Amino acid sequence: IRAKEFATAAHAAVGQVRKYTNEQYIVHPIEVAEMVAAVDGSVEMVAAAYLHDVVEDTQVELPLIRELFGEEVASLVYWLTDVSRPEDGNRAARAEMNRLHTAAAPAAAKTIKLADTISNTRSVIAHDKKFAKVYLMEKQLLLEHLKEGDSRLYKVAEDIIRKWNEVT
Repeated sequence: IRAKEFATAAHAAVGQVRKYTNEQYIVHPIEVAEMVAAVDGSVEMVAAAYLHDVVEDTQVELPLIRELFGEEVASLVYWLTDVSRPEDGNRAARAEMNRLHTAAAPAAAKTIKLADTISNTRSVIAHDKKFAKVYLMEKQLLLEHLKEGDSRLYKVAEDIIRKWNEVT
């Protein structure tokens, strides 16, 4: 798929690797795209899943995504891109800005965000127990805004957070 190749090149161009494992960054978007495909996400949703971190983390801007992949994919990527900037305040303030942005997103974007949350949460829990306490609290607040996403992914995300809360 073109989106996978594009995302692979974009993340590699800035030397981005996965935190904790130093794997090629594309392993995360692939995992997200596979989850979206597994719940019968549309072709556009799967493409957006591959591209979901490109605007946020690389030199690629949204108009190029729109030109190459169409309005629907670009719209989904827009909803999946954090809107906060470092100058917007502390981590909690920025997380709240991003949550409000996600809250307004369409159900298709929320499905992709659920897959993204599952992938990232599993990685954080596996590699950084100390940070996981803060991160999972943020994700628990985010889940309140993702109920319109795919119910199967919602349940997986909810279960991961619930199990973490039970053991900590």
